[in-house]
Amino acid sequence: MAVGETESSPPEPAAPSAELREELARASRDLEASPPRDIVRWAAERYAGRLTMATAFGPEGCLIIHWLAEVAPRTHVFNLETGYQFRETLELRDRIARRYGIEVALERPETTVEEYERSHGGPLYRTDPDRCCGDRKLAVIRRVLAGFDAWMSGIRRDQSPDRAAAPIVGWDHKFGVVKVSPLANWTKAQVWDAIVRDDVPYNPLHDKGYVSIGCQPCTRAIGAGEDERAGRWSGTAKTECGLHSRG
Repeated sequence: MAVGETESSPPEPAAPSAELREELARASRDLEASPPRDIVRWAAERYAGRLTMATAFGPEGCLIIHWLAEVAPRTHVFNLETGYQFRETLELRDRIARRYGIEVALERPETTVEEYERSHGGPLYRTDPDRCCGDRKLAVIRRVLAGFDAWMSGIRRDQSPDRAAAPIVGWDHKFGVVKVSPLANWTKAQVWDAIVRDDVPYNPLHDKGYVSIGCQPCTRAIGAGEDERAGRWSGTAKTECGLHSRG
């Protein structure tokens, strides 16, 4: 069972046609050396109203929103609001709306945190974090992506082994849509250079040692020399919620 999947998870979508696989591979090769902003523009033009973007308001996501505001401001952007997010993360959403006029949609699970914890005898993130992510993230994003042909993410190849082979453009077997990763071949330093240069809003928790920010109960600041994602699900073998893990 893949990270973040649950026993009730639906079967994986059908595989794409050979023609589509070739189209995506060719596009990924052609865009490999392109600036991320141009990749964002390509995705917006190629998939028009059928493109969406998921963001947890990390630095990469904020940078992509910055470019979207320039080249395709009407693109649908959403956040998986699990009910466990940091206050600073939700306040950043408001700052982005004021700066760019882009209202990031908050996509929520069917149950509130209180209902969810009551039905499971307490917080599942303590006892079964994969199930918690599956219910409050994966189930929600499946519902959202069912209405689109392609989605953009802010993942980078150097973030984790699960992301190391991410193409610029590829087929997302987990969700049955095209996945575009404009920053796949960028480094953390390149991302932050662009954020500082263009004065892009970002989460103030980054200034307090929180490098990768997810749900508040499962995120901590990291120390010098620690891996970029060491602060996520600290003390466990879990490193991904399942959105970007290999299927």
